[in-house]
Amino acid sequence: MLLNSGMLLLTADPKILNSLYMATKTNFKNIDDYISTFSKDVQDVLQEIRETIHKAAPEAEEAISYQLPTFKLNGNLVHFAAWKNHIGFYPTPSGTKEFQKEISKYAFAKGSIQFPLDEPMPLSLITKIVKYRVKESTEKMKAKKK
Repeated sequence: MLLNSGMLLLTADPKILNSLYMATKTNFKNIDDYISTFSKDVQDVLQEIRETIHKAAPEAEEAISYQLPTFKLNGNLVHFAAWKNHIGFYPTPSGTKEFQKEISKYAFAKGSIQFPLDEPMPLSLITKIVKYRVKESTEKMKAKKK
Protein backbone atom coordinates (compact mmCIF):
# COMPACT_ATOMS: atom_id res chain seq x y z
CA MET A 1 0.00 0.00 0.00
CA LEU A 2 1.41 3.40 -0.95
CA LEU A 3 0.64 6.13 1.61
CA ASN A 4 0.09 9.81 0.79
CA SER A 5 3.64 10.46 1.98
CA GLY A 6 4.96 8.14 -0.72
CA MET A 7 6.04 5.56 1.88
CA LEU A 8 5.41 1.93 1.00
CA LEU A 9 3.71 -0.12 3.72
CA LEU A 10 3.96 -3.90 3.82
CA THR A 11 1.31 -5.42 6.07
CA ALA A 12 -1.66 -7.73 5.80
CA ASP A 13 -3.29 -6.73 9.11
CA PRO A 14 -6.68 -5.24 8.10
CA LYS A 15 -6.95 -3.21 11.31
CA ILE A 16 -3.64 -1.50 10.57
CA LEU A 17 -4.63 -0.94 6.96
CA ASN A 18 -8.02 0.50 7.99
CA SER A 19 -6.42 2.84 10.52
CA LEU A 20 -3.85 4.06 8.04
CA TYR A 21 -6.42 4.47 5.28
CA MET A 22 -8.63 6.50 7.62
CA ALA A 23 -5.65 8.61 8.65
CA THR A 24 -4.79 9.38 5.03
CA LYS A 25 -8.34 9.96 3.76
CA THR A 26 -9.51 13.50 4.38
CA ASN A 27 -12.43 14.24 2.09
CA PHE A 28 -15.36 12.30 3.51
CA LYS A 29 -18.56 12.90 1.57
CA ASN A 30 -20.91 11.75 4.32
CA ILE A 31 -21.09 9.71 7.51
CA ASP A 32 -21.38 6.43 5.58
CA ASP A 33 -18.13 7.27 3.80
CA TYR A 34 -16.43 7.95 7.16
CA ILE A 35 -17.75 4.77 8.82
CA SER A 36 -16.70 2.60 5.86
CA THR A 37 -13.02 3.30 6.58
CA PHE A 38 -13.04 1.25 9.80
CA SER A 39 -13.05 -2.44 10.64
CA LYS A 40 -16.46 -4.14 10.94
CA ASP A 41 -16.47 -4.12 14.75
CA VAL A 42 -15.77 -0.37 14.89
CA GLN A 43 -18.30 0.25 12.09
CA ASP A 44 -20.94 -1.44 14.24
CA VAL A 45 -20.15 0.82 17.21
CA LEU A 46 -20.18 3.96 15.05
CA GLN A 47 -23.49 2.95 13.49
CA GLU A 48 -24.98 2.32 16.94
CA ILE A 49 -23.94 5.81 18.07
CA ARG A 50 -25.31 7.31 14.87
CA GLU A 51 -28.69 5.63 15.39
CA THR A 52 -28.74 6.73 19.05
CA ILE A 53 -28.17 10.34 18.03
CA HIS A 54 -30.89 10.10 15.35
CA LYS A 55 -33.40 8.86 17.91
CA ALA A 56 -32.49 11.61 20.39
CA ALA A 57 -32.46 14.34 17.75
CA PRO A 58 -34.70 13.29 14.85
CA GLU A 59 -34.72 16.78 13.33
CA ALA A 60 -30.92 17.05 13.26
CA GLU A 61 -29.19 16.71 9.92
CA GLU A 62 -26.13 14.59 9.23
CA ALA A 63 -22.99 16.25 7.95
CA ILE A 64 -19.23 16.00 7.93
CA SER A 65 -17.58 18.88 9.76
CA TYR A 66 -13.87 19.02 10.62
CA GLN A 67 -13.75 15.64 8.80
CA LEU A 68 -15.86 14.13 11.62
CA PRO A 69 -19.40 12.73 11.59
CA THR A 70 -21.58 15.60 12.76
CA PHE A 71 -25.21 16.24 13.56
CA LYS A 72 -26.43 19.78 12.98
CA LEU A 73 -29.45 21.58 14.40
CA ASN A 74 -29.17 25.36 14.28
CA GLY A 75 -25.42 24.80 13.96
CA ASN A 76 -23.23 21.96 15.19
CA LEU A 77 -25.04 19.78 17.71
CA VAL A 78 -22.53 16.96 18.32
CA HIS A 79 -19.60 15.29 16.56
CA PHE A 80 -18.21 11.78 17.07
CA ALA A 81 -15.20 9.87 15.80
CA ALA A 82 -13.38 6.58 16.13
CA TRP A 83 -9.80 6.51 17.36
CA LYS A 84 -7.42 3.64 18.06
CA ASN A 85 -8.76 2.81 21.55
CA HIS A 86 -11.84 4.97 22.00
CA ILE A 87 -14.79 6.76 20.50
CA GLY A 88 -14.48 10.51 20.75
CA PHE A 89 -17.79 12.22 21.45
CA TYR A 90 -17.86 16.00 21.11
CA PRO A 91 -21.00 17.63 22.56
CA THR A 92 -19.45 21.14 22.87
CA PRO A 93 -18.18 22.52 26.18
CA SER A 94 -21.70 23.05 27.52
CA GLY A 95 -22.51 19.38 26.93
CA THR A 96 -19.57 18.19 29.00
CA LYS A 97 -20.08 20.80 31.70
CA GLU A 98 -23.74 19.85 32.21
CA PHE A 99 -22.90 16.15 32.60
CA GLN A 100 -19.62 16.32 34.54
CA LYS A 101 -20.80 13.88 37.20
CA GLU A 102 -22.00 11.30 34.67
CA ILE A 103 -18.87 11.52 32.49
CA SER A 104 -16.40 11.52 35.38
CA LYS A 105 -15.58 7.83 34.84
CA TYR A 106 -14.33 8.61 31.33
CA ALA A 107 -11.42 10.68 30.08
CA PHE A 108 -12.87 14.06 29.17
CA ALA A 109 -11.93 17.64 28.49
CA LYS A 110 -13.75 20.83 27.62
CA GLY A 111 -16.13 19.71 24.89
CA SER A 112 -14.94 16.11 24.47
CA ILE A 113 -15.45 12.69 26.04
CA GLN A 114 -13.56 9.45 25.35
CA PHE A 115 -15.59 6.23 25.50
CA PRO A 116 -13.23 3.21 25.49
CA LEU A 117 -13.81 0.80 22.63
CA ASP A 118 -13.33 -2.20 24.91
CA GLU A 119 -16.36 -1.22 27.03
CA PRO A 120 -20.06 -1.07 26.12
CA MET A 121 -21.01 2.32 24.71
CA PRO A 122 -23.04 4.38 27.21
CA LEU A 123 -25.94 4.91 24.81
CA SER A 124 -28.32 6.20 27.48
CA LEU A 125 -25.75 8.84 28.47
CA ILE A 126 -25.23 9.80 24.82
CA THR A 127 -29.03 10.12 24.48
CA LYS A 128 -29.24 12.41 27.53
CA ILE A 129 -26.41 14.61 26.28
CA VAL A 130 -27.86 14.88 22.77
CA LYS A 131 -31.32 15.75 24.12
CA TYR A 132 -29.72 18.41 26.31
CA ARG A 133 -27.91 19.83 23.29
CA VAL A 134 -31.17 19.84 21.26
CA LYS A 135 -32.90 21.79 24.03
CA GLU A 136 -29.97 24.18 24.32
CA SER A 137 -29.81 24.72 20.55
CA THR A 138 -33.56 25.25 20.27
CA GLU A 139 -33.61 27.77 23.12
CA LYS A 140 -30.67 29.62 21.60
CA MET A 141 -32.48 29.85 18.26
CA LYS A 142 -35.68 31.12 19.91
CA ALA A 143 -33.70 33.78 21.79
CA LYS A 144 -32.13 34.97 18.53
CA LYS A 145 -35.56 35.42 16.94
CA LYS A 146 -36.70 37.80 19.70
